Amino acid sequence: MHPDTTYEITTHRTGARVLHPEPLTRPPMAPHEIPPGVELVTLPGGIRTLAYTQPPPAAAPVARAAQPVPAWAKTTALLAPTIGAGIGAGGFGLHYAAPGVIAMTDALWAAVALIATTCASTAYLLSRWRHRTPAQITQNITAHGLFGRANGTINQ
Repeated sequence: MHPDTTYEITTHRTGARVLHPEPLTRPPMAPHEIPPGVELVTLPGGIRTLAYTQPPPAAAPVARAAQPVPAWAKTTALLAPTIGAGIGAGGFGLHYAAPGVIAMTDALWAAVALIATTCASTAYLLSRWRHRTPAQITQNITAHGLFGRANGTINQ
């Protein structure tokens, strides 16, 4: 290529017809070999060829008619903020009551320990004071005749 060479630019005329199209150099594809989205089309000049086609536009989804809101959903929606506020207020109250609750549980455990100790010591002291003197048991048994019935008494 020489830098001084000039080239003429030509454009293709839109109305020109191709008189002798090139024959197909390979056999046409079988219908099961054609990939999806490709179809066999006939061009305006009579040539049949494979071409990508636009898929048909998807049908617009049918709009469903508006249905009324069920009563249970309305009730739940109205109760949700109330329940949430109640739970929040309970948490806020527990936050402020926690030190007092802890002190009360400590006091209750101390009271339980005091009651248990009192009961155990009272039972021990009563068992010691009750039996200071040894027990003396006397038995009197009497029977009349060889096959008579025996009677007896026990005295402390």
